Amino acid sequence: MLDFELFIGIDYSGAETSTSPLKGLQVAAARTDGAPPVLWTGPRQSNNGRPVNWSRREIAERLLEEVRRGTRFLAGIDHGFSFPLSYFARYGLSTWPDFLADFVHHWPTHRDYVYVDFVRDGNLYRRGESPPPGSRTGDSDELRLTERWTSSAKSVFLFDVQGSVAKSTHAGLPWLHWLREQAGDRLHVWPFDGWAIPPGKAVLAEVYPSLFRHRYDREGRTADQQDAYATARWMQEMQARGALPGYFEPPLTLAERSVAALEGWILGVG
Repeated sequence: MLDFELFIGIDYSGAETSTSPLKGLQVAAARTDGAPPVLWTGPRQSNNGRPVNWSRREIAERLLEEVRRGTRFLAGIDHGFSFPLSYFARYGLSTWPDFLADFVHHWPTHRDYVYVDFVRDGNLYRRGESPPPGSRTGDSDELRLTERWTSSAKSVFLFDVQGSVAKSTHAGLPWLHWLREQAGDRLHVWPFDGWAIPPGKAVLAEVYPSLFRHRYDREGRTADQQDAYATARWMQEMQARGALPGYFEPPLTLAERSVAALEGWILGVG
């Protein structure tokens, strides 16, 4: 049995910059007492005392804070944690940590004032900060195995559509790299750090809220709030039912598991 004490659902957004407060960034958290998840507000307040929306940097910092507190949490984040195997082959990458480091070099979207689209259109490159545009990308029809196992998940390279997971992924990956560097072995990123969940560690996993957003009444929440809420509540309920361990062991062949160890897997797909 897993013994998480906190379940964090994060609906992500790749809009604007890493320090921009975004309504599309929503965080919900649930504990093991069975109470419904609550929406966490961002750490800043406006001049009139109202909470300001989260930024991507603030979410990463809050997760690191929970790691350092020793909180045994499972955080489900709504963006891709890796790219298709074809990308690894195309650019000579053999491990997921190598992929992350290489990605951050070519897509430094964690920097202040850097938009995903700045990198896409070559604005950064004109200042000589990175290799030529297009040196690390893919086609919109390239899918990971886990995406092929769903009916509607989109490619991590499909930009310029409503709610683009591509933009969220290209904005979020550098923060996975940062969290791993800051948290060290106190953080387990599934499944890249191993399919089995070790005791005593905080865990990050990729989620796809479309799998479970309609299980729960919306009750006045925005679409982004609902996705964060549903993610936290689903994880909470699955642990309470004793079903959560099974989702960390999807029914993959050895060959499929080898692919997913590089491409990643969406928690709940199986």
